[in-house]
Amino acid sequence: MTENPQAVQSSGAEATDADAAGAPARKRPKPGERRVQILQTLAGMLEQPGSERVTTAALAAKLSVSEAALYRHFASKAQMFEGLIEFIESSVFTLVNQISEREGSGAAQAQKIIAVLLQFGEKNPGMTRVMVGDALVFEHERLLTRMNQFFDRIESALRQALRGAADANGSATPTVDANAQASALTAFAVGRLQRYARSGFKRSPTEHLDVALRLLAP
Repeated sequence: MTENPQAVQSSGAEATDADAAGAPARKRPKPGERRVQILQTLAGMLEQPGSERVTTAALAAKLSVSEAALYRHFASKAQMFEGLIEFIESSVFTLVNQISEREGSGAAQAQKIIAVLLQFGEKNPGMTRVMVGDALVFEHERLLTRMNQFFDRIESALRQALRGAADANGSATPTVDANAQASALTAFAVGRLQRYARSGFKRSPTEHLDVALRLLAP
């Protein structure tokens, strides 16, 4: 028995119309929402252990858009990474400022600053690769410079906290002591984050943290 081609075509058209009628139209994200989506996807791609350099082509494919669509929201890939760095800066220094305002003891401030920094990295593996520079090796030099400035600001906050602690402990050279201790704590934090990234996110940056901080910032 041969099917009537006209009947099949009519049936298919009806099904297509029904599907179109039943399926809600895809809502186009607003410009700000798309920017966030791009940054979230980039951070997610950086979370893959051993991942190579993320290209705009790979990022666009992950988002199911064209590379041109990415550049409607960011002028360059470097600007996308700057968006991630801005998120890191805002998230960490909001917490650092809260610690400075609420915690009276300088040593306790220093310990908590390092703790929130490492906890942030642990919860955001992709951001950790940005923080330690692994994800920025083949990117614009200004990005590495900005991340170095981020850790300079961390060290400055630690110096300020530890200067008061050294004074309270009767140090004859409180500024020298605070500078040395802040430098050691910053190097410790960077080292923990690097180990976390380079272990494929297997070595927690916060392991035995309380004990380590008691030794470094008693």
